[in-house]
Amino acid sequence: MKSQRGVGKAVSVSTIFKFNPIMASLLPLLFVFAIQPWRVTSEQYKNIFILAGQSNMAGRGGVSETTATWDGVVPPESQPKPSILRLNAKLEWVEAQEPLHADIDVTKTNGVGPGMAFANTILEKRPGFGVVGLVPCAIGGTNISEWERGKVHYTRMMKRVKASLQGGGALQALLWYQGESDTLLLSDAQSYRTRLAKFFLDLRADLNSPLLPIIQVALASGEGPYIDTVREAQLDMDLLNLRTVDAKGLPLGPDGLHLTTQAQVHLGQVMADAFLQFVPTSLPKNNVLPIHNGAPPTRPHNGASQIYMIPISITFLTVVSLTLL
Repeated sequence: MKSQRGVGKAVSVSTIFKFNPIMASLLPLLFVFAIQPWRVTSEQYKNIFILAGQSNMAGRGGVSETTATWDGVVPPESQPKPSILRLNAKLEWVEAQEPLHADIDVTKTNGVGPGMAFANTILEKRPGFGVVGLVPCAIGGTNISEWERGKVHYTRMMKRVKASLQGGGALQALLWYQGESDTLLLSDAQSYRTRLAKFFLDLRADLNSPLLPIIQVALASGEGPYIDTVREAQLDMDLLNLRTVDAKGLPLGPDGLHLTTQAQVHLGQVMADAFLQFVPTSLPKNNVLPIHNGAPPTRPHNGASQIYMIPISITFLTVVSLTLL
């Protein structure tokens, strides 16, 4: 009894390649490719924020002045999320968690700062905003003169910012909280306005972003008697795309200098609200042009940074097999 045409026809792999020795020799290699997934790197578009200044930006929330230890308490507003990343000291993107400056401000004990609360607030109030990339650069106890162009902290900050842009993303703003060290000497306090303005302008120029948004904090405390002089310089700073939030009155720790954990959370939320004045939707306005890494921005997403795919060799092998049947 003859079988129907094309029904019940079975062909072995050896039969497929019997008349093609080249394809037969490639068979083992094709099968190796077929069962071995290829790892494909997927670049994440990151909304990048610089965190710079001194100790209250680095974060001392929960740090004991007497024991120089952090209590390890992370409030709900500062909890980690997969869509909040941090550029670590090795210039690698990792999931952000407190203390953000643990490997940056290495000579001090770091605790909770405003950065995580800032990022969480942005994501909560702007669903679909995308991945937030935080670039910690703050160093405790630093004077504004130490942040001048060409100095160590400025140079290091610029290196970190430029590295952060290599993986795909745009620089959205500078978050700046500094000045407590400039309250010690009258000469420093009186020159603070000029030095701070130059710092902001130099940063924008070197990043080729003349309208980069800046969120600065007016002091809540100081190391010396000239707090009001520095605060006046901060509050009277008149630059385009600059917002100043006032930390005066926020709770301080026993040292009278550093913000408590809850004060840091509140500050981060207020700074986020100030930034969102620039971004009422997911797109910039007011001619604010974020810095890209030289390529068109990729589509924002919250997916994993690496994905696995079945290689194209499976398809190739299938096509070859069917062709030779």
